[in-house]
Amino acid sequence: MWSVDGMDGMDEIVQEFLVESYENLDQLDRDLVELERDPGSRELLSSVFRTLHTIKGTSGFLAFHRLESLTHVAESLLARLRDGVLTLTPAITSVLLEAVDAVRALLADIESTGAEGERDYAAIVVRLEAALEGGEPSPSPTPEAFVEADPEPGAEPDAEPDAELPASRRTAADGSIRVDVDLLDSLMNLVGELVLARNQLVQRAAARHDTELQRSTHRLNLIAGELQEGVMKTRMQPIDTVWSKLPRVVRDLSVQLGKQVRLDLVGRDTELDKTILESVKDPLTHLVRNAVDHGIESPERRLAAGKPAEGTLTLRAFHEGGQVNIEISDDGAGIDPARLRARAVERGILTADAAARLSERESYGLIFAPGFSTAETVTNVSGRGVGMDVVKTNIEKIGGLVDVLSEPGRGTTIRVKIPLTLAIIPALIVTADEGRFAIPQVNLLELVRLDAGGSGPRIENVQGTPVYRLRGRLLPLVSLREQLGLPAAESETTYIAVLQADGRQYGLVVDTINDTEEIVVKPLGRQLRQLPLYAGATIMGDGQIALILDTIVLAARAGMVADGGTRHEAELVDASGRDGVQLLLVGLSDGRRVGLPLAVVDRLEEFERERFERVGVHEVVQYRDRLLPTVRIDAVFGAFGTVEESAGPVQVVVCEHQGVLVGFVVHQILDIVDAHLDVRSPVDTGGHLGSAVVAGRVTELVDVARAVSGLDPVLFAEPDELRAPDLVEV
Repeated sequence: MWSVDGMDGMDEIVQEFLVESYENLDQLDRDLVELERDPGSRELLSSVFRTLHTIKGTSGFLAFHRLESLTHVAESLLARLRDGVLTLTPAITSVLLEAVDAVRALLADIESTGAEGERDYAAIVVRLEAALEGGEPSPSPTPEAFVEADPEPGAEPDAEPDAELPASRRTAADGSIRVDVDLLDSLMNLVGELVLARNQLVQRAAARHDTELQRSTHRLNLIAGELQEGVMKTRMQPIDTVWSKLPRVVRDLSVQLGKQVRLDLVGRDTELDKTILESVKDPLTHLVRNAVDHGIESPERRLAAGKPAEGTLTLRAFHEGGQVNIEISDDGAGIDPARLRARAVERGILTADAAARLSERESYGLIFAPGFSTAETVTNVSGRGVGMDVVKTNIEKIGGLVDVLSEPGRGTTIRVKIPLTLAIIPALIVTADEGRFAIPQVNLLELVRLDAGGSGPRIENVQGTPVYRLRGRLLPLVSLREQLGLPAAESETTYIAVLQADGRQYGLVVDTINDTEEIVVKPLGRQLRQLPLYAGATIMGDGQIALILDTIVLAARAGMVADGGTRHEAELVDASGRDGVQLLLVGLSDGRRVGLPLAVVDRLEEFERERFERVGVHEVVQYRDRLLPTVRIDAVFGAFGTVEESAGPVQVVVCEHQGVLVGFVVHQILDIVDAHLDVRSPVDTGGHLGSAVVAGRVTELVDVARAVSGLDPVLFAEPDELRAPDLVEV
């Protein structure tokens, strides 16, 4: 079983039907006249039959029953002519042409009133049926092919036969024109060149003190902008042109799998560029098939789970932030992250240790990994491990993003964000060394400027990753110079472009920030396509070329987003600064979790084991020209010897206590979270602040002052504060 909801675009469907039908009727006139000259032409007969059959089928779908009845009889007559049962005669040609006129009049009534009118076509139907039975149709009794039904007594007949259509009236077909897509692409390219020329003129005019030139370039700027907008609108199409194929896909697949699925389409009139539309057609189809196959359960399983036997698959499209958002949601079984992790280990995509460290969202991203599939057997629908990775690749290729949200037992939603168009986009121009680069504005959130010696937040390092504390959260930073292989440069001012890629935020450190302007996207040449850092190129106002940065690739190369849709293990979790306390979560060697206040955390470090030395009973590390006293967090909480120490580097959380630094040696650094410590317990095993439920797990809280209280105060003293006798004693 299947059904389609959301048929609120009926007016648009009727309009398209009218335009297409008027064009078909004009073709019918020509074909019938030509057919009279060559009655034996099977090609012409088949063409006329198909055209009338199309009109009949659509009119029945739209509930225009009188039009359907008339075209049905005419179609039956044409079928006998096509099959050779009857031979075309001038009388049959005449009655067919009159039927075409009657169809044209019916369409005119539908267009003007929305209904089929009150005209009577019984006489034409009788003559068509007579010809259908092999008789000779009688000639039309009146010059017109039809008359008003039941005329009022005493009413005067029309003075002119064509009074059924005024000569000045414009039909739906007259008000539209069909244009080849290649011609639209050519026009778009020309507009792009015009925009480039406009940018050059505007830039040069701004450098001169010529009022008339500036006035003319301003006018040119306005005209070019309006022309650009108009041409881009001609390329925009409703997403329903792709969605209209999906009901059949859902119906066939649900029947094949023995499932019951209802398809709801919301936002069918959402428009986007035809080029983008063509690019997302296959990915959307695959996502829909995947939802029916993997997401929605069989009727038996749904009933056993307390759900209705019929599942619901909802497609929703809407504009937001200069992008098109598409959501594919099902009310099926959802995705079990534990099963995904186990399957990834089974297929050799991840090691067991790496899989165990994945968060829930990272686990969902595994479905986009090449070669990944949860299907137990290979069928003609799924199981080969190809498809979802191609979906992600194709969507990202046009500057889009894809994300997965799921709740086991409740369903899954896949969100796709794609740009409206690829031709002309607003972009921020930045520089690194002598090169200029463009960042699509759709990926830009804000700009940050840091002056040397300022009193605001500074750039810090967490696990070797530079971060900036932006409004209470740690923002990972990526150096454009580093990604380009350029040497680092000292500057009094640091510029950070805060970007969003794959749903995560990071800061791109650049030399300077110029301005935003509309750029014409040009594809890279064959020689440069192997450079993944760039999404394209553009020509600037001075004629120089600027490369367009791919923000997703930048994030992935810097370790923010890994291939297959998962984040790098060392990526910092967003701590948004809501009411509550921010905690750094660390793991003990026996599997327990401990929370350190993030406010006292200075940085995260890794030290080789041989760097640890002893001063009396204390462990220290030579760190930044001083001794860093360390505390084993396992010792504070009594977690000894339950897990063997690995041979790798030791992870240390460097904290600030009373103006000096101390290092907490931890078994594992887990996460940074915002915590609302609503569920508290006085149960304490050494942290002195009790325990609480944090991120769904019991977490023991550390009082830093109490944890370091056992250290000798002399270890915290600065070198110039030490007296000679103290130095000798130590």
